[in-house]
Amino acid sequence: MVNQLNDYRCDFPILDQIVNDEPLVYLDNAATTQKPQAVIDRLVAYYQNDNANVHRGVHTLAERATAQYEAARTKVQTFIHAAASAEVIFTKGTTQSLNWVAGSFGPTVVEAGDEIMISVMEHHSNLVPWQQLAQKTGAKLRYIDLLPDGQLDLESARQVIGPKTKIVSLAHASNVLGVVNPIKTIAALVHAQGGYMVVDGAQAVPHMMVDVQALDADFYAFSGHKMLGPTGIGVLYGKQALLEQMPPVEYGGEMIDFVGLQSSTFKELPWRLEGGTPNIAGAIGLGAAIDYLTQIGMANIQAHEQALVTMALPQLQAIDGLTIYGPQDAAQRTGVIAFNLDNLHPHDLATALDMEGVAVRAGHHCAQPLMRWLNVAATARASFYLYNTEADVKTFVTAIQAAKEFFQNGTL
Repeated sequence: MVNQLNDYRCDFPILDQIVNDEPLVYLDNAATTQKPQAVIDRLVAYYQNDNANVHRGVHTLAERATAQYEAARTKVQTFIHAAASAEVIFTKGTTQSLNWVAGSFGPTVVEAGDEIMISVMEHHSNLVPWQQLAQKTGAKLRYIDLLPDGQLDLESARQVIGPKTKIVSLAHASNVLGVVNPIKTIAALVHAQGGYMVVDGAQAVPHMMVDVQALDADFYAFSGHKMLGPTGIGVLYGKQALLEQMPPVEYGGEMIDFVGLQSSTFKELPWRLEGGTPNIAGAIGLGAAIDYLTQIGMANIQAHEQALVTMALPQLQAIDGLTIYGPQDAAQRTGVIAFNLDNLHPHDLATALDMEGVAVRAGHHCAQPLMRWLNVAATARASFYLYNTEADVKTFVTAIQAAKEFFQNGTL
């Protein structure tokens, strides 16, 4: 599968460049992915040929723009197996989607004394909004434990999810540990108690087939830029009855039906929750990204990443002084590998790798509580995607070994 997907690498013009006198090896895909020429061309074509505001005009350009924008919504619906296109709300990204659920839906179901459940592995975007909701409503924010290898402790989940649990919100896949959480199992637990399941899918939708109905997620959020699409576009999926329950977050153009001097009425879903001029080009670009991913096949992409991680893990584990966080078995993780090298700050390590043309992330990855749980201030992180190759893995490992030798002995 690795060799087969290598054919797609040439579709990404940004990868064909030299960084610090070395060919670029881009391993920061968990932060953002690169864009294939097909997505770039689609964005240019929209602005060159069809640029107009949507839903408001009867002229030809407006009708073409509206048709493309709504076609992108239908593509998202099909891609995540939503029951209806009205269940797909376009947002700026995962962060905004989760904030909308916590800030708009949350107060309609959470009261003082209720409990909100998350885990310590959550990205700040799936942690801080729930802190704010708990503080505003008088609810209690509780945490599901993790096992020593970073996987979610299902026994802990069964113990803490109870009659007071109104919302459980979890990452489908961790942006640090690489673990994939058993969302369907957790959803069944929370639904049995009359609560709601919210999912941060930012690190899952780009890398595996996601069926929101099979997962029985009440809300599911993800970002376009992590799946080959433009920045500034994302999706909030919600079951239609629950989205109907959400008060609009923003009021103004696009989402209104009738405006009087003292009161107004609003459109039906999904437009009721999309006030103002939307990111039209972003949605169309996301639709093009979905076309590209669908052509390759999500099962093929997942298998490709699995092959790269299976190749990388044992080589990394063999480096003396290198610590890998999360499960040590490649079969139990995604293409995200967080690691540290003894006595070397991850920022210094990332800088050394950059001098070899290898782009990785270093820092707390918007997961400070998880860093404290791991007893570290920060980690380096490599993350693979469909255009990465076995040669990238070899270069990555060799660069780490060279960095270790340099910082220990001062030689390359």
